[in-house]
Amino acid sequence: MAPHVVGLDLSLTGTGIATADGTLSRVRTGDLRGGPRMSWIASHIFGDGLTQAADLVVVEGPSYGSQSGAGHHEAAGLWWHVIYRLHVFEVPYAVIPPSTLKKYAAGRGNATKPDMRVALLQRAGLDERDDNKVDAWWLRAAGLDHLGHPPVDLPKGQREALAKVDWPGAACPA
Repeated sequence: MAPHVVGLDLSLTGTGIATADGTLSRVRTGDLRGGPRMSWIASHIFGDGLTQAADLVVVEGPSYGSQSGAGHHEAAGLWWHVIYRLHVFEVPYAVIPPSTLKKYAAGRGNATKPDMRVALLQRAGLDERDDNKVDAWWLRAAGLDHLGHPPVDLPKGQREALAKVDWPGAACPA
């Protein structure tokens, strides 16, 4: 039986979630802002208990090169809010930088969003057009791959990108 892995592509306007059974969803926030928006997103991530029961949650790391004005501050808050809750609930998690995820999925660290969608269609036969869901699917796939249950075949060079990820269980620096 495959391990229970969840993929999270955190976004203020459309967080992508790939649940342990492979279901893809997107959390829409409408007109919510600030704390209410973060609470709404967190309720979808943690509300059903499936995230807390996961063997591994894989989260896309922050995109340090992105600038979204005041929203950048709120996006960082959301990211840390989710990471903190994973820590408090003692859920094993890994953070994959965006360029590493792109290299794993599409073979290039500078792959575009359409490249990621095409890679998903070619490798898994899924024609998903929501970029948040696409990234969440690849995050979950990376976690499954790390745990020895790759959902798709990828070239060795792409799979080697996962060696750069700090997976749970690695020794903490002294």
